[in-house]
Amino acid sequence: MGQTYTALASEVKVNDETIAGLQSIQYEVTRNRKAVGAVGTDERIAVYFGLRTVTGSITVASVNATLDKFLAGGDKFSISAVLRHGADSRNVTFDDCYCETKSFAMGAESHAETIYGFSSTRVREESGA
Repeated sequence: MGQTYTALASEVKVNDETIAGLQSIQYEVTRNRKAVGAVGTDERIAVYFGLRTVTGSITVASVNATLDKFLAGGDKFSISAVLRHGADSRNVTFDDCYCETKSFAMGAESHAETIYGFSSTRVREESGA
């Protein structure tokens, strides 16, 4: 059975600095795949996998000076998230990240929100204690 982690109990850090005002973190892992077709038929006979890419986004209330600095400077950083629900936890670590995009919005009856897009060399997921 799956575990339901809660945002209130979880924590996300960039280079060991907790992200204040965190609203959400999302990520996607994509593997390139090439199907090999058989001669004389329309069915595949094999599949080859190639490059694996990891992209994601962090949404914060207002803005985050640390992520702004990484976007402007193009410097590499890491992201670590500890997802929690009661005594259960899961550690998600993104290695060799680069901040690539920034999107800012502010509505008439809400607070400002910034979405920072990032890419990562890899993501590691491990069950916590």
